[in-house]
Amino acid sequence: MRVPLLVSGAIVALFASALPTQASPSSIVDPPPDKIVIDVATVNGSGCPQGTTAIAVSEDNTAFTVTYSDYLAQVGGNSSPTAARRNCQLNLLVHVPHGFTYAIASADYRGYASLRPGASSTEKASYYFQGSPNTASRTHTFRGPYEDNWQATDDTDWAQLVWAPCGVQRNFNINTELRVNAGTSNPATTSYMTMDSTDGDISTVYHLAWKECPDS
Repeated sequence: MRVPLLVSGAIVALFASALPTQASPSSIVDPPPDKIVIDVATVNGSGCPQGTTAIAVSEDNTAFTVTYSDYLAQVGGNSSPTAARRNCQLNLLVHVPHGFTYAIASADYRGYASLRPGASSTEKASYYFQGSPNTASRTHTFRGPYEDNWQATDDTDWAQLVWAPCGVQRNFNINTELRVNAGTSNPATTSYMTMDSTDGDISTVYHLAWKECPDS
């Protein structure tokens, strides 16, 4: 799947432990007019069977949205033991204009949870560049009784942003997971969690920022 994106700079990185000198907030620029393309190399996982995932890029080139249609974890009742955990890994190849680098500054996850008293659920996301030993993760927990929409944001302070290597093509991996735990809830009842928007699709938004690479 290839998604064209008109941009004018570089995407900022997400969840890193160290920040290069050139990645100071003053170096952030507006998106450039050149075209950027996102190739979805692979989409794998129990939460995103083939044909249930799509990617769209915002008109202002500062975000992209991943939409799912079959991402649900549940426990209790007649649920399968393996249904308590669902995951999806996106392997993205991002082509940016020459002289720019990219990364994700924040991510918004939304869905619906129905948790019986005593049950709980978690949404977890991990981020890493191909070939990098560093994996950053964020986890959000919800506890029953809960019957409502949910939203979670993974955000990174500007001082902790790390940029993708300049002049090197590295795939960017995003691995998400939903897990539901029955806990002390009545085993005859069902608790579940989805990444689910009001129209029935699962919508996850990744926010981008831009930066120029230093002169070679």
